[in-house]
Amino acid sequence: MNTLLSAQSLALSHSSAPLFEDVSFTLSTGDKIGLIGHNGCGKSSLLKLLANHSEPSLGQLSVAKHCIVSYVEQHLPDTLRGQSVLQALCDKTDPMQEWQAERLLNELGFDPREQAMSVESCSGGQQMRLLLARAIINQPDLLLLDEPSNHLDLPSLLWLEGFLDSWKGAFVLVSHDQRVLDNTTNTSWIMRDATLYHFDLPCSEAKLALEERDRTDELRHASEQKEIDRIEKSAKRLAQWGKVYDNEDLARKAKTMMARKERLQSQQTQLTQGAPWTLRLLGDALPANRLLELNRYLVTPPESDFELFQTDLQQLKSGDRIAIMGENGSGKSSLLEQLYSQYCTQVNSVPDDPVRFHPSIKLGYYDQSLRQLRDHHSLSDALIQFASINDDDRKHALISAGFEYARHGQTVSSLSGGERARLLFIGLSLARYQLVFLDEPTNHLDMHGKQELSATLNDYLGGAMIVSHDRELIESSCNRFWVIHNKQLHEVPDADRAYELMSGGGFDQKQKHYAHDEAQLTNQSAVEGELSEEQKLERLIELEALLEADSARKPKHQKPAMQKMWRQEIDQLSAQL
Repeated sequence: MNTLLSAQSLALSHSSAPLFEDVSFTLSTGDKIGLIGHNGCGKSSLLKLLANHSEPSLGQLSVAKHCIVSYVEQHLPDTLRGQSVLQALCDKTDPMQEWQAERLLNELGFDPREQAMSVESCSGGQQMRLLLARAIINQPDLLLLDEPSNHLDLPSLLWLEGFLDSWKGAFVLVSHDQRVLDNTTNTSWIMRDATLYHFDLPCSEAKLALEERDRTDELRHASEQKEIDRIEKSAKRLAQWGKVYDNEDLARKAKTMMARKERLQSQQTQLTQGAPWTLRLLGDALPANRLLELNRYLVTPPESDFELFQTDLQQLKSGDRIAIMGENGSGKSSLLEQLYSQYCTQVNSVPDDPVRFHPSIKLGYYDQSLRQLRDHHSLSDALIQFASINDDDRKHALISAGFEYARHGQTVSSLSGGERARLLFIGLSLARYQLVFLDEPTNHLDMHGKQELSATLNDYLGGAMIVSHDRELIESSCNRFWVIHNKQLHEVPDADRAYELMSGGGFDQKQKHYAHDEAQLTNQSAVEGELSEEQKLERLIELEALLEADSARKPKHQKPAMQKMWRQEIDQLSAQL
């Protein structure tokens, strides 16, 4: 393979503490690299060095003469806002070659009408495709992509995966989406502890390999520490004897042993500092059959009568973690925002209301724009609105989430997106809500934060409605799945069927598949009217076994829709028997 780019002993510092140092690597044709690490560790900064957008503090970076490098911007440049899609692409190539721009846009899914529309009118997925088009129009050998999956809906994510999988050149992809990385990369660079770990493995396997390396390092460090402690203890004993008996030989040996101890300490295996923070979401269960009920509930955009979709009868109870899925613009966030607004304003509901909250419910809302946090508040004061606790309790909550005490007086406006998200989760946990609405909670989280969110949601005692395109979070944390399609909200039994539906298979076709399953059950029930009591009893025992086996699974693997059908049939058979 041809070498495209190489780095020797790169270091970058923005302050007294380096972002990274002594980083070396070689990048060759065919490399499909995932660059991962926690927020703020220096991933984007390294990518900008590779793109020649900035200079390293130390070290050398060499690019092969034949290598064309293209950097995929995170955001559309403001200079393109008033242009059409085609004009924005022609901006990156020879105006005489407009036919090439038209052909590329067509290959990337832009029809002639979409090529003529303004950049500002593009969806998130279309903007991402335009940014890719601007990067590949000149046929680069190396693509540098800085979090291209941010804010994309699932169909756009699936398209991005297909594009990267078929890309013939090399690329370096910065992303916190583990599924995208696993499906598109063959190499992983993990940035941690101011250095870069290299694995010829996709993301999930690379993380496991690094964890195994950490375990080996811990064992080695413990063994080395045991020897250091033994030498130190012996040296102190010799020094004491030399003093008591006025023996210079013993004192000299003690100094020699202490020097050996210090040498071993300087060579001791270094342990990782680990993740810089933790994320928790605490809440309480409300002993009730229903926390929230929707029945023919109409969802519209803010300040508009345009109908986005309507629900049929849906209920939510403690322990439900509902994934709300659909394309961007289908109304997922509008549903949460509209429900939260009604919760804040309604006093008492009546039986025929399209939305009914339990009268004792405490509802928390994670807004993806993080607007609940006021820029002028200090970190400590920002928590006051969530719970009536004293200064010490707020201090301990902030420290446990990775905000050191010296930072508690700084303003919210100074925080990064990831730090704001962490602060909002602290507030939600302190309030111990019984129901939470989470609108795109992973947008500002790194991979470690996503894993912690997934784990804490599985332990959450209340109910949750979660708008997200993150498949890892959906599959590992949610036990119910709502999909918005054709202006209706439909519940499907598992995430795989939701993905099939959203990837363009057509809802009507999928519904036939579901209807077939239900028809089988219905036919079975109809036949049961002609069964003998012994056959009915056998069927009852079979259904109870199915229900018990499915209920014993982890919540994320259960099939609530099937459980509902089984219970209905059990009730019918029990009544007949």
